[in-house]
Amino acid sequence: MLKVGLTGGIGAGKSEVSRLLVEHGAVLIDADRIAREVVAPGTAGLAAVVEAFGEDVLAADGSLDRPRLGSIVFADPERLAVLNSIVHPLVGARSRELEDAAADDAVVVHDVPLLTENGLAPLYDLVIVVDADPGTQLDRLLRLRGMTEDDARARMAAQATREQRRAIADIVIDNDVPLDELRRRVKDVWEDLVRRARA
Repeated sequence: MLKVGLTGGIGAGKSEVSRLLVEHGAVLIDADRIAREVVAPGTAGLAAVVEAFGEDVLAADGSLDRPRLGSIVFADPERLAVLNSIVHPLVGARSRELEDAAADDAVVVHDVPLLTENGLAPLYDLVIVVDADPGTQLDRLLRLRGMTEDDARARMAAQATREQRRAIADIVIDNDVPLDELRRRVKDVWEDLVRRARA
């Protein structure tokens, strides 16, 4: 099994790269998806978040109001640390379960937005960073996700710098390119990962 950490700044195109890797045959363990699962209604994770942040972070249907919680934590590093201390251990445990279920010869890609920030690079055989110019990131957040400029800039500022991410990368996929070129780059990376997995 080859354990790959995949990361990139918000709006860099990491989700598109992970989708393309899955098309080639990667087993994807998506930390964001798991982070939603572990705070779903009825979970101990959601109860802990409500205890820490109050009932105001719940939507009318009892689910977590993620935009509301995001507006609280991304503007306050201490509150973000509290949230991370609740969610990250739960995500780590579920990720290990999924990895243990993968085939021995699998290329397992862990899509981890905060891999750099949390010093997780040593957990993987190699780290892929999806990189884009900050201007490209900002444009994507405003245009594709409908964020306000203030919210987009706050989220970008809450993450590691571009230089910090590139410093831990074994492979960098530059994503200031059209989708066809990104597909070609991901295909080349996939062929490299398969070679490494077999070695």
